[in-house]
Amino acid sequence: MTQRQTSSPSPQDTASFGFRDVPASEKAGLVRDVFDKSARRYDLMNDLMSLGVHRVWKDMVITRANPQPGQTLIDVAGGTGDLARSFLTKADRAARRRGRVGDARAIVLDINEQMLRAGVKRGVSDTHSGRIDWVTGNAQYLPLPDRLADCVTISTGIRNVTDRSLALREMRRVLKPGGQFLCLEFTRPTSRAWEALYDAWSFNVMPTLGEHVAKDRDSYQYLVESIRRFPDQESFAQELRDAGFNRVSYTNFSGGIAALHTGWA
Repeated sequence: MTQRQTSSPSPQDTASFGFRDVPASEKAGLVRDVFDKSARRYDLMNDLMSLGVHRVWKDMVITRANPQPGQTLIDVAGGTGDLARSFLTKADRAARRRGRVGDARAIVLDINEQMLRAGVKRGVSDTHSGRIDWVTGNAQYLPLPDRLADCVTISTGIRNVTDRSLALREMRRVLKPGGQFLCLEFTRPTSRAWEALYDAWSFNVMPTLGEHVAKDRDSYQYLVESIRRFPDQESFAQELRDAGFNRVSYTNFSGGIAALHTGWA
């Protein structure tokens, strides 16, 4: 339990939790609680909130990753493992074209055990089940060795991290030299009109869906607010450069509602 503050925390000791600033030491627990509550209906809610478009975005992430036989993926904040399964499926197709047996592997890492359990349960009959490792861990302190992965992904999870710079350096650490980092995150719409429409949808519809479908309005209110606190595309690209990534670039999806940032170790 966090000790009671005897004075107001300094800015560097705080972190954003939606529109609130909270002690940095408390954010991970608050985020964990959000996803404990939403784990059971997380995939359904993503479909409803994005009208299914998030699946198109994730397909584009994996297309950019260009999975190959024998590669290892680490999917940070990987939740129920949808990106990992897609990565292995495309790597297996590439293997078959070369007359090889699929041997790519994936590690799904998430701070929330409930999300991982939902992913394991969903994938019991998968042909990939023996090639996915499910690891409970914090993005800021990855319990993994240096230079392990050919590719590291994080999808709509970086904004929930307390210390982004620390997490980004960790994700670069576990990449092999020449390995690729891909981060899909909600960002800033590229036009005022599109931003106004998106605000109306997200602030009014998304929490209401959370209330009626997931029986949890507060968690989805937080998710909407956390998106608004996340940096714009160019500012986040600079964070990647500061973390040591090379050839950093980004691609806007759906008019900037989301963006894919990439970098290389």
